[in-house]
Amino acid sequence: MLRLFNTLTRSKEVFRPISQEIVCMYTCGITAYYTAHIGNMRTYINEDILKRVLLHRGYRVNHVQNITDVGHLASDAGEGDDKLRHEAEKEKKSMKEIADMYTAIFTDDLNRLNVIMPNTMPKATDHIPEMLDLIAKLDRKGYLYKAENGIYFDTSKFAGYGELTGMSFERLVSELREGARVEKVAGKRNPTDFAVWRFASGSEKECIWDSPFGRGFPGWHIECSAMSMKYLGKHFDIHCGGIDHIQIHHTNEIAQSEAATGEKFVNYWVHNNFLVVDDKKMSKSLRSIYSVDHVMKMGYSAIALRFFLLSGHYRQTLNFTFEAMSNAEKTMRGIYQFLERLASAPRAEKSADSRAFMAKIRVSVRMFFKSLDDDLNMPAALAAMHGVIKDTNIRIAEGKLSRTEAACVIDGMMEMDEVLGLEFAKQIKKGEPKSASEIEALINDRDAARRAKDFAKADRIRTMLKQKFHVVVEDTESGSRWHEEQSQ
Repeated sequence: MLRLFNTLTRSKEVFRPISQEIVCMYTCGITAYYTAHIGNMRTYINEDILKRVLLHRGYRVNHVQNITDVGHLASDAGEGDDKLRHEAEKEKKSMKEIADMYTAIFTDDLNRLNVIMPNTMPKATDHIPEMLDLIAKLDRKGYLYKAENGIYFDTSKFAGYGELTGMSFERLVSELREGARVEKVAGKRNPTDFAVWRFASGSEKECIWDSPFGRGFPGWHIECSAMSMKYLGKHFDIHCGGIDHIQIHHTNEIAQSEAATGEKFVNYWVHNNFLVVDDKKMSKSLRSIYSVDHVMKMGYSAIALRFFLLSGHYRQTLNFTFEAMSNAEKTMRGIYQFLERLASAPRAEKSADSRAFMAKIRVSVRMFFKSLDDDLNMPAALAAMHGVIKDTNIRIAEGKLSRTEAACVIDGMMEMDEVLGLEFAKQIKKGEPKSASEIEALINDRDAARRAKDFAKADRIRTMLKQKFHVVVEDTESGSRWHEEQSQ
């Protein structure tokens, strides 16, 4: 059974979906005003691992990941200027141009890292009516009030506010005050209160809408609630994001969603920990914020970056260094070389210990998936995969690998890669014979050797054809003929 650590209950729980056929999963996407860095990409890759585990278990997954193209203010608490609006002014472009540019970079990075694309990637600007409907419901239920710069949600009215954090409402208020992160807004009642609708100032022209609550634009938190519920329903299975979203963004999502519907919002909250660089928080001043493009221009492959980013447990901090990245690249080269060697290795006859060898491989593959069932324990899963590689390499070196054994190992590696997404199939294909023409060329060489009475060379080619390509050559009066040998 798959067990996931649920931030809401602060414990590992057996995953039981609402529907036995389809899992509904929402993952917080980018605010499209900058190039996503590799810390962001670690979160998306780990969410991809979760999705692939669910798919491997036979579920269909309805995956929704938003694109924020308006309303995310300078702080996650909903203070300051709109990040996209600020970037548009700085680059002298429209907000749409900025959002489209960074969304394109983001989707290109997801593809390079072999992340399965979400079923739906809704943009905030396309869902203003849904947000206004949700705001109207909250208003009718008495959760909202008007302050100087917008319409705010009164967090003191929602029983259990802050449950996701494990802190009481009073402690959350105290922490916000002590952290000096509270914007002084006339009419704002509590430090934890947040704007669901911000009023436009006279200078703002783009991404401003007329509404019953005044001319303005939505708050960041209301966007995710409105879009997730539109595509997944009022109550769905899994909500993912970074641990930095727990205290404010996801806490506010729960409050406004459950206040509006009167139902539980999400069953399982899954949060990814940070990526640090040289054991320090990524920082512009330290020039340690790296993008996928930056890492690739340093000579590393996207797949090696994917391998590095998925290699740690998602709930633990992962430390990025270029030494670690070099080790990841080296490890991937080793795995790829193994797969090519596996596909092209000479095949021996089945031996007395074939059954025991294949049983050992199958146990390692089962351990791989058993590790993932334990809250996506990737380090343990990778250890099981490396066990398969080690045992098979020994088998190849001993010249004992039969066709049946090779097929067992290839099947196991391919099954594990359904979750890893490291493109094993391409490397296996590289090691296989390219076409019948390659075999024909070798047979022609053999015929030429026979005509020259170089029977030793002819025998070597015959042996290679059998061992490498599983081809049996027969000499007839009309010349050489070949066919694939029967499976052992």
